[in-house]
Amino acid sequence: MLLRLFFIGMAALMFLSVGVSGRADSYNRDMQAENDLTALSLEDLMAIEITSVAKKPQKVSDAAAAIFVITQEDIRRSGVTSIPEALRMVPGLQVARIYSNTWAISSRGFNGRIANKLLVLIDGRSAYTPLFSGVFWEVQDTLLEDIDRIEVIRGPGATLWGANAVNGVINIITKKAKDTRGSLVTAGFGTEEKGFGGVRYGGKLGETGDYYRVYAKYFNRDEAVFASGPDAADDWNAFRGGFRMDLSRQPDDLLTLQGDIYDGDSGLTMTDVIPVSPYSAIFDSDIDFIGGNLNARWQHTISSTSDLTLQLYYDRAEYQTAIIGQDIDTADIDFQHRFGLPGNHEIMWGLGYRFIHDDISSSFSTVVDPASRDYDLLNAFVQDEITLFPDLLRVTVGSKFEYNDSTGFEFQPSARLWWKPHERQTVWAAISRAVRTPCRAEEDVRITRQVLPSNTLGSASTMGFLTMVGSREFESEDLLASELGYRFETTKSVSVDMTAFYNIYDNLLTLEPGTLYLETADGSPHFVLPIIVANKMDGKTYGMELTLDWHPLHWWRVQGAYTWLQMQLHPDEDSGDTFSEKAEDESPHHQVSLRSLMNLTKNLELDVWARYVDELSGQGVDRYVTLDCRLGWEPVRNLELSIVGQNLLDSQHSEFNEELFVNSLSTEIERGVYGRITMRF
Repeated sequence: MLLRLFFIGMAALMFLSVGVSGRADSYNRDMQAENDLTALSLEDLMAIEITSVAKKPQKVSDAAAAIFVITQEDIRRSGVTSIPEALRMVPGLQVARIYSNTWAISSRGFNGRIANKLLVLIDGRSAYTPLFSGVFWEVQDTLLEDIDRIEVIRGPGATLWGANAVNGVINIITKKAKDTRGSLVTAGFGTEEKGFGGVRYGGKLGETGDYYRVYAKYFNRDEAVFASGPDAADDWNAFRGGFRMDLSRQPDDLLTLQGDIYDGDSGLTMTDVIPVSPYSAIFDSDIDFIGGNLNARWQHTISSTSDLTLQLYYDRAEYQTAIIGQDIDTADIDFQHRFGLPGNHEIMWGLGYRFIHDDISSSFSTVVDPASRDYDLLNAFVQDEITLFPDLLRVTVGSKFEYNDSTGFEFQPSARLWWKPHERQTVWAAISRAVRTPCRAEEDVRITRQVLPSNTLGSASTMGFLTMVGSREFESEDLLASELGYRFETTKSVSVDMTAFYNIYDNLLTLEPGTLYLETADGSPHFVLPIIVANKMDGKTYGMELTLDWHPLHWWRVQGAYTWLQMQLHPDEDSGDTFSEKAEDESPHHQVSLRSLMNLTKNLELDVWARYVDELSGQGVDRYVTLDCRLGWEPVRNLELSIVGQNLLDSQHSEFNEELFVNSLSTEIERGVYGRITMRF
């Protein structure tokens, strides 16, 4: 029935478009729209300006790293309604939906709800939580129309960005206030996207070079379903608002002030242990999240070869579930300076300090001790980019130096080579060291999730629990990464970007069995089998990532991506861990993405996106194929109507299951259809 409604809607939009335009010539699309992806040449696409690889503006083709850029037009034409959905475009990323409101996202393996080897930034502000060094993706949001681009680095970015930028960096960059003048209103509803909307207004402050914008958005998303068919309790809704001001009254200075507030809630069906009979329970848990941030950034241009940036931000995040809650305050200051030296050297250096304070509420099954803790993180970095031959050969060397309260001093060096043997070919290579520092969950958390059968305890009357116990002896996980990349344009209509990588890991997390003991806490005697956090595993990952851009016709663009990933994990000989090695089968070995963007007429767009994701044998998740379609119609200037179908091939499918010690009941993602209207004036 949903498929029928979707195709009827697409046909209706197409019919109306032909009637309004007065013709059906699909070859006469107006190609003057500045942001139209089909209008951009391959040279234009490779010249998109990025800042994440070298912390300075540079072209994609000049980057000595595996970089992929999601543009605003990519977001619009894909029909996605959240940042995690947009990240599915990126080769080398593993993106899976666990519940309607929860995601597992990682780069080059080690995927999970608490994936901790991927750094996420929003306009330079870190989005990770120190509770587990991962990201609550249901909280990270903004008005999608305000995103200028999402820059994704696969591979280490620790030399510039620091600890936890181990397997990649996601940098979400919003538009300048000058580029969002006027009004925008967008709204939509559908079967899974039950209702959403956003408003934005931007303008100029007086006759100066100062600009501003304010925005607000709301969404309400339907719950997913269990494999057996019933609806789950994981619906999701949130409100968010914010502002941005760009003040540039002096030509060499730009001061940016921005901030956001948000308030939302979602749900989850959980299994939890309790200290009395029946010792376990299944219940629907509400999740409440509220917070806000303020960010100030000053950029000063000294000359064409020298500039400096000073950024300060404060972030407050509250996240409350039935078994644990956290209130986290983060204050951060970061300074960097770039300048040139004789001999074709470009030096970049910087200093930073971050202070974090948390307050954690506990339950019987999840205990954090101490309940409150302060963290200090100091860092410095230096990098030298040496141009050996202009526009031909360049070497970049540098290192990040950090001091944290858990492991003390850490250094993370890298060396990169960029070579352009031909005007249409680029070769780059890199070797890097990165670390993932401990988090609260590995040092101070005690998590009880499983009831032990009484016949394993030698007592028929006393209950027992399997409990993960953190350790202050846990050390940083280490990575030594080698990468090789090649970009080329075969013709003016075809470009290819290939990357191969080989990663060696040491000191990986394991869960080591301890000695069974009797505990009388909470008024009920019970046995505890501790599983203690340790560093007793090493491993390697290797693979290849391929991106293809093809313009077969001036009104048609095709983008393909392929990812091949292999993981091999090896616990130490003295390890008793039987859990952690399974992670090598919890990321897909093969992924394929194929997008087609067509301008059928002057005011009608048809976009189709197919994806293949290999099985997760470690989780019992089958391989699957998805198909999304979008039909967009612009009957008059600045008015857009669209209808989008998502996951059209199956009524429902599973993408990921929760890991050990996260005993929530995973759900399956349903087919959905929604309509949207967007007006600009």
